[in-house]
Amino acid sequence: MAADMLSTVIKPIHREGYRFIAIFAAVAVVLFLIWPPLGWVGVGLTVWCYYFFRDPARVTPDRAGLVISPADGVVSQIGPAVPPAELEMGEAPRLRISVFMNVFDCHVNRAPVPGEVRRVAYRPGKFFNASLDKASEHNERNGIVLRMQDGRDVGVVQIAGLVARRILCEVTEGTRLDTGARFGMIRFGSRVDVYLPDGVAPLVVVGQAMFAGETVLADFASDEPARTGTAR
Repeated sequence: MAADMLSTVIKPIHREGYRFIAIFAAVAVVLFLIWPPLGWVGVGLTVWCYYFFRDPARVTPDRAGLVISPADGVVSQIGPAVPPAELEMGEAPRLRISVFMNVFDCHVNRAPVPGEVRRVAYRPGKFFNASLDKASEHNERNGIVLRMQDGRDVGVVQIAGLVARRILCEVTEGTRLDTGARFGMIRFGSRVDVYLPDGVAPLVVVGQAMFAGETVLADFASDEPARTGTAR
């Protein structure tokens, strides 16, 4: 019982987070020396930093054809859009599903489909609010293209935001990923866009909560029409 309770509070940490947690903890100690109430503020921020870098295990659906959310957060946009030019996915619009992450979400990103990383492309840029549509075009970003076994490509783009200043991509071209496999993270809030092949309908709506590696975005094998409306 006690172990189960601890497991709900204590989560594994992404290795990117250890130095930040140490910095926050050191600052909290200094604040205690200056004025104890400030020290408790530092403790609260240290706990937040710990949870920001959490990397919990996820149970990924393994049925063929499913597209799984690459990020925690909420669906902020669904609609046709041309993939970033650096991904070399052509100029035709594709269905794009955007997942916005706030500073309280888990920020580890996971592969939405199984496949080989055919392209990794980084592009510097600005730092607009990641929930805005223009963020896809103007913000700093890093994209990967996953080629599935049937030859279709899925694009995944990590986009920096107002607070985010560090996009981490941990895969290289030629890497093979299973659905739900970790491939990177974005520090301190941002967004991930998924570009799907033609003929795929979204099975989520704007405002719906997402869990990376678990929530189904779409299904290649389904003939279900696109869902409409917004989450309430």
